[in-house]
Amino acid sequence: MTYAQTLGFLFSQLPAYHRIGKAAYRNDLHNTILLDNYFSNPHFKYPTVHVAGTNGKGSVTHMIASVLQEAGYKTGLYTSPHLKDFRERIKVNGLMISKKNVVSFVEKNMKIIESVKPSFFEMTVAMAFNYFAESNVDVAVIEVGLGGRLDSTNIISPVLSIITNIGHDHMDLLGDTLEKIAIEKAGIIKKKIPVLISETQPETENIFNNKAKESDSLISFADKNYLCNFGKSGSLAGERNYMITELSTNQQFHGISSLGGDYQSKNLQAVFAAVIMLKDVFKLSQENIIEGIRKVIKNTGLNGRWQILSVAPLTICDTGHNKEGLEYVIDQVKRVPKSALHIILGFVNDKDLGSVLPLFPTDAFYYFTKASVPRALNEVMLKSEAAKFGLNGQSFTDVQSALDSARKNARQSDLIFIGGSTFIVAEVI
Repeated sequence: MTYAQTLGFLFSQLPAYHRIGKAAYRNDLHNTILLDNYFSNPHFKYPTVHVAGTNGKGSVTHMIASVLQEAGYKTGLYTSPHLKDFRERIKVNGLMISKKNVVSFVEKNMKIIESVKPSFFEMTVAMAFNYFAESNVDVAVIEVGLGGRLDSTNIISPVLSIITNIGHDHMDLLGDTLEKIAIEKAGIIKKKIPVLISETQPETENIFNNKAKESDSLISFADKNYLCNFGKSGSLAGERNYMITELSTNQQFHGISSLGGDYQSKNLQAVFAAVIMLKDVFKLSQENIIEGIRKVIKNTGLNGRWQILSVAPLTICDTGHNKEGLEYVIDQVKRVPKSALHIILGFVNDKDLGSVLPLFPTDAFYYFTKASVPRALNEVMLKSEAAKFGLNGQSFTDVQSALDSARKNARQSDLIFIGGSTFIVAEVI
C-alpha cells in the first residue's frame, strides 16, 4: 500500500472519534490490551510521563517533551488529535514517524488489526508505543486522548501522572458535572506513582486527593507551589516573558514562552512543578527547563495555540473549543488592540452551543463555516443559533471561503480570529 492508501484504510475501516464522534468511543480497554500483548508490551521498555486533563494537556505534554529533549534525552511524544498530518501524533525528538513506518506497521500487522477490529485511536496508540520501543527512546511523554480511566493510553505505568484543568467537555461520555469528569480523569492515577494536579478546583480537589490516598500516591497541586506572572505580548511572534515564583522559597525563574496565550500561565506552573518532580528520575537543569519552554514550537512542532498566522491584518487562531478554554481565548481577543474584529467560527455538531456562544463578543462580524469532517456543524444552523446570542454575520460552506472573505473585508488595523473547533484551525494553518 502507499501512504495515502494506508490512511484511507485507517480512516475508512477503523472508527475514528475525531471524524464520527461518540460512535467511535470504546468504554473498555479490551482491544488495547489485546494489541499490547500482541506487540509484547512495548511501553515497558521505556519510562513514560502521562498527561490528562480537559484544557492544557497538549501544551503541557509538548513543553515537558521539549525540556527532556533539551536535556539530551531521546524523547517519544504521543498526542492527539492531529491538525494536518496523521503522523503529528507520533514523534521522536520532534520528528514525525515516517510514512514508510506507518505503511509498514499496517501491512505487517493487518491480520491482528482485522482480527481485533480496533478503533482508530486504539490502533494508533499501539503503533506509537511499538514505534517508541523500536526507536529505543529514553522516555516517552503520552497525552491522554479522551477522559483517562478508559483511554487506550492508560495501560502505561508512568513515572509521573499529570492532570491539567478540568472543564466541561465530552460530557455525553465523561459525565455532566466537573465531579464526574474528574473521576474519569483521576483514572490515570496509579498505585504508588506520584501525581501532579495543575489547578486546584473546589469541585475536583477532594476527588483527586481521595484517589491518590486510595492509590498510596504522592499528590501535589502545581498552583499551590508555583505562581506564574505572564508579561504582555512582547512581539508579533506571540512570545511572552514570564516569571515563575516557587512559593515556598520565593525563588524566581525568568524566561520566554513561545506560546502567547494567556492560559499558558497555568500550564507553565504545571510544567515547572512536573519537571521538579521528574528530577528524581532524569537529570534536568534549570537551563533545560527555560530552553525547553522557549523552544517548544521548534523542538516539538506544536501548532494552533494562540498562533499568529499573519500581520496587517493581524490573524490569530487557537484550538480552544470548550467553555473553559474559550473563556481565556475570547477574553484575550477582546483585549488585542484593533479597529474592528472579524471572527471565523465553526463547531462540531455535538457542541453545547448554549455554553460557548454567549462568550463571544456581539460587536464582531462573524464568518460562520464548517470544517470538512463528518462531525462539522452545518454553517447555516450555526448562523441561526448564533443570532439568538446577538452574533451576526454570513455563512460559508467551507473554511477557505470564510478566510478569503474575512481577508477581503478586513483593514490592516483589524483583527481576524479563527477558532471554535480544532478542525477549523487545522484547515487554516
